[in-house]
Formats: sequence, structure tokens, C-alpha cells
Amino acid sequence: MMSLITELIGLPVYTKAGVYLGDVNNVVLDISNNMVHGLFVANTNPALVENSANINIPYRWVQAVGDVVILKYFPPRVNIQREAESEEEFETYKW
Repeated sequence: MMSLITELIGLPVYTKAGVYLGDVNNVVLDISNNMVHGLFVANTNPALVENSANINIPYRWVQAVGDVVILKYFPPRVNIQREAESEEEFETYKW
């Protein structure tokens, strides 16, 4: 079955355990290989994603697409590392 990419926009995304993750906000395409690379998910569940940050889900994690998107894999929690913190950490551990 063939679908339009635009039909994915706005679909709710759920983990394999049925926990709401967020909504598809955009689709990341791999133009050179003519395939979907990932789904950009917004309005994420703060229980799963720190600060409800927008995230990109690799399409290989998607199990099914219909009225909703169901993932076959999602980590227990996504922590967002701030750039400033990572730079400070790098400075601390410089050789």
C-alpha cells in the first residue's frame, strides 16, 4: 500500500507499550536513496523525553503506520544534553 508523506503529519506516535510519545511534525527524507529516514516528533511526552523536546525518530524504529504510528523500539527515557554543559565537560577532561 502506498501513502503520501503528508498523511503522516499530525499522526500520534505510540511506543510498543502503548505510551503516547508525541505527534509527527515533519518527515525526514533521504533523497539520494528515495526513502524516509525519520519522523520528527513534536509535543513529546515529558515522561519519555526531557523537557518535552522535539526529537527525530529513525524510521527503522517504526513498526506500523495507520491511524497512529506505533514504534517497535524507543529507549526508556531520552535525556537532552545541553551544548554548554557538553563544552564545559570537554574542557574539564581535555588531555
